Amino acid sequence: MKTFYKSQAWPAQRWRWIIPILLVLLFLATLIWLPWQAQRMEANERQEQLIADTLWVEQAIQFQLNRNEEMLRQVGAEIMTSRLPANAVLERFRTILKNNHEIQRIVWFDNRDTAIASTADSAAPARETPPPQAVSGGMDGKLRCLTPTPETNTKNSYLLSCQIPLLQENRHFGRILISYRLSGILEELVPWWFAQDNQISLVDVDDKVVASRAAGGPGKNVYTHNRALDLPGVALTLRTNSNKSEPRLLSNLLVLAIILLSLGLLWSLAALWRDINRRLAAEGALRQQMAFRTAMENSLITGLRARDMEGRLTYVNPAFCRMVGYPAAQLVGRLPPMPYWAPEALEEYQQRFTQILAGTVPAEGFETIYQHANGERIPVLIYESPLVNERGQQTGWMSSILDVSELKRAQELSRQQEEKLHASARLATMGEIASMLAHELNQPLAAISSYTTGAINLLQAGQVEPAMLQSALEKANAQAQRAGQIIRSVHEFVKKREPTREAVSIADLIQSAMPLIELQAQGAHVSLQWQLEPDLPPVLADRVLLEQVLLNLTRNAIEAMQKIAPAQRVLRILASFDAAGDRIAVEVIDRGHGIPANVAGLLFSPFFSTKASGMGMGLNICRTALEFHGGSLSHRDNPGGGTIFRFALPALHATT
Repeated sequence: MKTFYKSQAWPAQRWRWIIPILLVLLFLATLIWLPWQAQRMEANERQEQLIADTLWVEQAIQFQLNRNEEMLRQVGAEIMTSRLPANAVLERFRTILKNNHEIQRIVWFDNRDTAIASTADSAAPARETPPPQAVSGGMDGKLRCLTPTPETNTKNSYLLSCQIPLLQENRHFGRILISYRLSGILEELVPWWFAQDNQISLVDVDDKVVASRAAGGPGKNVYTHNRALDLPGVALTLRTNSNKSEPRLLSNLLVLAIILLSLGLLWSLAALWRDINRRLAAEGALRQQMAFRTAMENSLITGLRARDMEGRLTYVNPAFCRMVGYPAAQLVGRLPPMPYWAPEALEEYQQRFTQILAGTVPAEGFETIYQHANGERIPVLIYESPLVNERGQQTGWMSSILDVSELKRAQELSRQQEEKLHASARLATMGEIASMLAHELNQPLAAISSYTTGAINLLQAGQVEPAMLQSALEKANAQAQRAGQIIRSVHEFVKKREPTREAVSIADLIQSAMPLIELQAQGAHVSLQWQLEPDLPPVLADRVLLEQVLLNLTRNAIEAMQKIAPAQRVLRILASFDAAGDRIAVEVIDRGHGIPANVAGLLFSPFFSTKASGMGMGLNICRTALEFHGGSLSHRDNPGGGTIFRFALPALHATT
C-alpha cells in the first residue's frame, strides 16, 4: 500500500520539485558567474584606467617637449632678429635648463656647425660637435630628433637629441640642439602616483629599453599598454606595465558579502528542502495513521465522545452516533441538555455532569440510560477520563460508552435460568422427601378421622358431653392445622416465584423450615438439636432461597450419618452473631464420615457429586444463592467427627 501511494504521488509532485531544482541550479550558475564577471570587470576597469593614465602621461611628455621646443624657437627667433650675443643666449639656455631637469644640455651651432653657446661646456663651447646623425643642409625648419645614443660615462643611460633649425627667409643661421636624458624624462614628467603603480619604459624600434622607471617595483605583465611618442625622426614607444596582479576572485567585499549571503541562502534552501521532505514524510505517515485510526474508529462498537471543560461536545465517533441515532453534525458543539438524555433521568444527568466538571466522577464507571432518536431506551456503561493536551493541561473529558443492552438481557436470562434451576432443585428435594411427607400427613389425618369418628359415636349414643366433644374437636383442629402447615411449607417451597429481598429473621427462618427438616431427620433416625442466640438482627434476603440452602445442608448432613451408629446420629444447627464481621453465622454440624481431602477442592464444582444418584448441583446452588445475598459458604472438619458447614450473611443494620 505504501509503494502504491508513492508511485501515485510522485508524478503529481514531479513538477513541484523540478522547478525548484532548476531555480537552484540557475542560482548556483549565477553565483559562480557573478564573481568571475566581477573579476573580469575589475580587470577591464584596471586595463582601461591604465590606458587612460598612459595616454595622459604620453600627452604630458609630449606637451613638455613641445613647450621646450617653443621656448627654444623663441630664443632662436631672437638670435636671428636681434643678433643676441653668445653670453645672452647661454644665459637663456641656462634658465631653461634650470626649470626643466629632463634636459641634459642645450647647444647653439652656427651655420658652419660651430658651437657658439653650450650649457655643457660654457668655457669652451667650440669643443661641442653636432651628433653624426645631425643634418646640416636641406633643412625645412621643422624639429627633427635623432636616434638615442648612450650617455658618456653612464651605464644604461641614453640621450635623445633634437635639433631646431634656425631659418629665416631661406637664410640659414645654424641650429639649436637640445639633448634629453631619457631616464630624466620619465623621472621628471611621469607623476609619482603613476610610477608607484606601474613600471614605465621607453622602448626604441628594436624593442630595446632605453629608459625605465619602477618606483613601485617591476611590472607583472598583467596590465600593459604601449603608446608611441610623436617625435619626428625617431620611433620611441612609451610602455607601461602595471605592478598589480590579476584581481582575486573574492577581492571585492561586496562580492564576498553576496557569496556569504548566497551560501547562507543555499544552506537555508537545503534545510528547507530537508524540512519539506520530513514534513511530506510526516504528512504521509499522518495520512496513513489517520486512515488507520478512521478505519479503527469506524469498526469500533464502543462509543467515544469528547467534551471541553464547559461540557460542550467536541467529538463523537460513528459508533456513538449509531448508538443514540443522531448524526455528528447535530451533536458536535452542543451544550447540555443533550438530545439523547431520557426525560425521566434528567436529574441524574445533571448530577453526573456536575461531578464530571468537578472531577469527582468514579473511575470504575457508572450505568445510566440513554434515549435513542426513535424513543427506545438504551442502558449504557460510561467510563470518563481526563483529556490532557501536550503541555499536560486538562482541556476536557473523553468518554467511552458501552451499550449493555445485550449484557442486561443475558443477565436477565441467566437469572431466570438460575431461578428455574433453584425451582428444579426444590422439586427434586420434595421428590426425595415425598414418602416421608405422605407418612407425616397420614398421622394428622388419621388422628382427625379418629377424633371425628369418636365425636360421631358420642352423638349417636346420645352421650354427648360438651367438654368431651369440645376436646375432640380441638384435637382434630390442631391436627388439621398441623397438616395445613406442612402443606403450606411445601407449597411455598416449590412454587415458582420471583426472588424478593426483605428483612428476614434467622430464628423465624429456622423455625419455619423445621417441619421439613424434622421429616428428613425422622426417616433417618437422626436426633435434631438447634441453638439460636437471642436477639439476632435480621438479614436482607429472600426467605425461600435461604430455606433451600438450609434444607440442602441439613439433608446432606443427614445422609452423611446413615452408616454410623444410631446413638451418634445427631444433627446440630447453631445461629450466632459475629460482631467482628458484623454478620449472622449459621452452622450445620453432623457426625458423619467427613469430606476426604481429594474431594474438598471439587466440592462446590457444578455437576460434581459423591452420591450415586446426585446431580452435583446442590452445594453449587447454595453458594450461588448466598453470594447473591453478599454472603459466603465454607466448610471445615468437625473435631468430634463429621463436617461443619457454615454460611454467613451481612446483618441488616450493617447494610443500611
